[in-house]
Amino acid sequence: MKQGIKIVTIGGGSSYTPELIEGFIKRYHELPIRELWLVDIEAGKEKLEIVGNLAKRMVEKAGVPMTIYLTLDRREALKDADFVTTQFRVGLLDARIKDERIPAKYNMIGQETNGAGGVFKALRTVPVIYDIIKDMKELCENAWLINFTNPAGVVSEAVFRYCDFEKYIGVCNVPINMTMHFAEQLSVKPKDLVPIFGGLNHLSFVLNVFHRKKDRLPEIMERIRENQMTMNNIDPLAWSHAFIKELGCYPSPYLKYYYFYEEMFKKFMTSYEKHETRAELVKDIETKLFKKYEDLELKEKPEELSKRGGAYYSDVACSVISSIYNDKRDYQVVNTINNGHITDLPDGCAIEITCRITKDGPIPVHIGKLPVQIRGLIQSVKAYEELLADAIYERNLDKALLALQIHPLTKSTIEAKKAFDELVEAHRPYLRYYEEK
Repeated sequence: MKQGIKIVTIGGGSSYTPELIEGFIKRYHELPIRELWLVDIEAGKEKLEIVGNLAKRMVEKAGVPMTIYLTLDRREALKDADFVTTQFRVGLLDARIKDERIPAKYNMIGQETNGAGGVFKALRTVPVIYDIIKDMKELCENAWLINFTNPAGVVSEAVFRYCDFEKYIGVCNVPINMTMHFAEQLSVKPKDLVPIFGGLNHLSFVLNVFHRKKDRLPEIMERIRENQMTMNNIDPLAWSHAFIKELGCYPSPYLKYYYFYEEMFKKFMTSYEKHETRAELVKDIETKLFKKYEDLELKEKPEELSKRGGAYYSDVACSVISSIYNDKRDYQVVNTINNGHITDLPDGCAIEITCRITKDGPIPVHIGKLPVQIRGLIQSVKAYEELLADAIYERNLDKALLALQIHPLTKSTIEAKKAFDELVEAHRPYLRYYEEK
């Protein structure tokens, strides 16, 4: 029997990787990783070497017996892996900039997971996920795939719908950020809270927050009169206390795109005109981060990484892996498959929900019927996700356009088609999959 765990991270040249390394180092006592393979593509080779060398320095400083390998050969890396994590961006940040700036020309919000930007990120990403799963079935059939790549909701839907692959979990850092915020409000430790999330990725709601078996969500909702949760990549518009109280649950910050559409659109257009969309700001942050990563004296995750927008990401990915490996049966929020857990959504679809994480994977809590005040929006976005997943599998760009046109954030089907057509041209090098029918 082999000693230690083999983990493969696809998109290893990401600026997020040092946080992942930090997470693995601090859990080494419970997660003895023997090999960590950082995988990237030719276009990401330089970043892979920079971040990979920083990772090696971090491991050396920590004194843990973990060997880090850097490679552009995904299949070489995947052989006999125990866990595979995905955190890649097809087309790099330049593609995200197009996803954000082109919709603005047609009076649409451009955003990484919502609306037109989310559609095109999914069109570029899901075919690569399909290829990775195909390789995993051949080279490491017992490995778990932990996906952090956005849009995590559509990626998860596409996998569950078409891959016949059960060892998949989608993760996101929004729920853990919300949990940390709740803990701060209640002056308790985050690990002592069990928040019950239900819905979809970037469209989930907190229905309860249990602390020592008592639901303290009503108390948290009272406290938001003064204390609002914000995230680096979401505008800090405040929820109205009266609105939240009547809603009866606490929305993810991404729900501001739906509940504050006009305000968010106005702010987005201002950022577009100043060339300060989120993607453009992130590109600037990343340039500075990689400059810092090159410093041979740097042997730890720099504080500036928190500005990147993925705070606590490593805690999510590492915690899920450790809980599977150690059969912890603790509560975590993940994207998994719906089997009657939310009865207002189809069985077999992807949902974001609180689960117990076991050696056999996630066991979701049972929510049953969704509150009527949030049900319609969740069902509407789920229909969009299903349609887009079908479009990708069928390689049908006309159906992908329809998915965008029925998305709740789309206000004009005519403008949506114009944005869609321009985005197809802008991303054509990454859409060859749809020409290979």
